[in-house]
Amino acid sequence: MTTLELADIIGIISFALSGFLIAIHYKLDILGVFISAFLTALGGGVIRDAIAGRTPYIFNHDLPIILVVATVLIALVFKLHKISNLEGKTAFILLDAIGLSSFAITGSLVAIESEFNFLGIVILAFLTAVGGGTTRDILINKIPFILVSEFYATVAMSIGVIIYILNAYNQISLFNLTIVFVAGTVFRLLAFYRKWNLPKL
Repeated sequence: MTTLELADIIGIISFALSGFLIAIHYKLDILGVFISAFLTALGGGVIRDAIAGRTPYIFNHDLPIILVVATVLIALVFKLHKISNLEGKTAFILLDAIGLSSFAITGSLVAIESEFNFLGIVILAFLTAVGGGTTRDILINKIPFILVSEFYATVAMSIGVIIYILNAYNQISLFNLTIVFVAGTVFRLLAFYRKWNLPKL
């Protein structure tokens, strides 16, 4: 299993559960729950692959779909839908931070494989990380997270910048990417709990 595939799996599981919790919070029916989980977990990857000129990963691999369905079913078995106000709880924020960092990494790696320049790497990291969640939020008439939490998008783009630098010095490895992943996740959690924001005009 490659580093890209591993990061993709982590991101898919985390965002699938995040999409499930959002759907429960907005009282969607069972179809809405699955749509929310699928959009959150797979939407960013489809956008990423389309921009990179690749066949979307979910169109020729069954694993992403299996992961999303299994995640939702496990969440139902453990009756997570019975717990109120999950959206603001630590579990939700942690899952969202993990998915954000994972997908920012996969976006950066795909951009590097596609020989994108600095701007291309940063933008693809950003779009992969926020694309699915933003599409989901628009569908359920919710203000997208990136518009109310500036450090959400900032974390994704920062990861893109770091991976660009690592690639420039031939330092991309599982160990270094793990450090980037942990740092990105911690940074997002700190930004949320300490209410860090970029300056407003």
